[in-house]
Amino acid sequence: MLRMSGGQALVRSLVREGVEVVFGVPGIQLYGIVSALRDEPALRMITTRHEQATTYMADGYARATGKPGVALVVPGTGLYNAAAGIATAYARCSPVLVIAGQIPRDQIGKNRGAVHEIADQPSVVRPVTKWQTTVLTVSEIPDAVNEAFRQMRTGCPRPALIEIPPDVGVEREEVTLRRPTPVSPLVPSQDRLREAASAIAQSRLPLIYAGGGVARSDAEAALVRLADSTNVPVITSVGGKGTIPDSHPLSYGSCVSPRGERHEMNQLYEVMQSADVVIGIGTRFSLGNPAGESSILININVDDRELMSVQSNTIPLHGDARATIEALLPLLRQVGAGDRPSPAEAVIAARRLIAYYDIQDEEPQYPILKVLQDSIPDDAFVVWDVSQFGFYARTHFQVNHPKTYIDSGYSFNLGYSFPTALGVKVAQPDRPVLCIVGDGGFLFNSSELSTAVRYGINVTTIIFRNDSYGNVARDLDELFGGTYETDLHNPDFVDFARSFGAVGMRADRPEDLSRLIPRALEHPNPVIIDVPVRNMPLPRPRALQHIPSLSWAVPERDQTPAP
Repeated sequence: MLRMSGGQALVRSLVREGVEVVFGVPGIQLYGIVSALRDEPALRMITTRHEQATTYMADGYARATGKPGVALVVPGTGLYNAAAGIATAYARCSPVLVIAGQIPRDQIGKNRGAVHEIADQPSVVRPVTKWQTTVLTVSEIPDAVNEAFRQMRTGCPRPALIEIPPDVGVEREEVTLRRPTPVSPLVPSQDRLREAASAIAQSRLPLIYAGGGVARSDAEAALVRLADSTNVPVITSVGGKGTIPDSHPLSYGSCVSPRGERHEMNQLYEVMQSADVVIGIGTRFSLGNPAGESSILININVDDRELMSVQSNTIPLHGDARATIEALLPLLRQVGAGDRPSPAEAVIAARRLIAYYDIQDEEPQYPILKVLQDSIPDDAFVVWDVSQFGFYARTHFQVNHPKTYIDSGYSFNLGYSFPTALGVKVAQPDRPVLCIVGDGGFLFNSSELSTAVRYGINVTTIIFRNDSYGNVARDLDELFGGTYETDLHNPDFVDFARSFGAVGMRADRPEDLSRLIPRALEHPNPVIIDVPVRNMPLPRPRALQHIPSLSWAVPERDQTPAP
């Protein structure tokens, strides 16, 4: 046993779990922790300009590495500010540990108006955390940290919360540090695996639908082996982009919507509908299985709550994606599941049809996205904000390296992308990292440009500027007879960047990105590229094409029954 302060116990426990960086904002309730971080050479702290960025950066770090990211915030309003990033991490099953301060131990629950006091603080983020605890003594800290990391490394790896009162951070006790808990990946029973292998072998038109759980399990290579060895083609969810290279001959691509009005969405939807066996891997099937009860759903998921929620005609495989695929492969060879002819020609023809319809329709996003595609290195991480180009990228941006496509999932947070990209770059300093964002979203967290310059986090940020909340403006104008309060007053983004000591570039037109992006990626400093798109007649983003069918997104209608 060692005698140490609560802050020291926390920091040394984090080091034992492999943590190398903490994203945080120092505050009065955290002095014991911050001083311990200062004195620990194996850890560094990156101080952000707002608590919201701490959890966004931790999420970006986690998604780029597969290792938990750690955020440190003061209690009360600090945790409230960080909640948006926690919600995004929850939506994308990202392992983020949030360490929050508390008010002094003997004041908790007494409603005396302590600084940053809120009643039942953990309830603030309970819906978007997997596990929570409050430590009230120094000796409890190692066990709390150990359990938090076990929770984040098993099952669905969602955020965890540890709250620590300030007096615990400075008190000293005898402490026993813990070693990380060994984690064995969950594998389904042999009987279930054989049943699944037999169904795949007997299928006529099988299809793999791969989700974000493939990336969380580091199962990308295993997924490619599964497709290659069985000649089963793959569609990915948006969260699954990059789990199989889009250039792979058996990859249809991403984004399926049963309500899609564009031809390419219907094309992928029709592929799903024709399947007699759908192999779902690490996906929630949030839109339901388009193939429906007429197909057999082989559902591989580490979260047992998701196994039978889609349809009754399911073979549930409760297990880790990579471990389950690896256990299934030899059984598939035994039953001859790889004997079917390759569907590669049909897959390639479908992909060409998707591109053809885009060109025929002259969608203005398409040539701009092509400029981005041709100018961004293939192995770059790209973080997409909620924007018109972000919607379009879900289907059309080609991803050929694991974990390099990052978005906010169903959390859909406007403005999350810039600090998240900073976290990605901290995790992968030798890889190109780009943030694609609109002007409305960028200013949500633009103060973190200070953080980027201070710590030398050289992310390239492309701001598509139309001086408005463009999606909302368009929908109000088209559906409600006119927009309202959607125009924005922006700074000169080039001067704004330079005022922080970053590099500012300006494109006269989007096509200029073909020369500006390579220049930007050569800079050792953060780069902002201002791209005007104000006069572009952008069409309705793909994800929202079904807006007219949503009763709450159109003007109020008379609900009185007809006589």
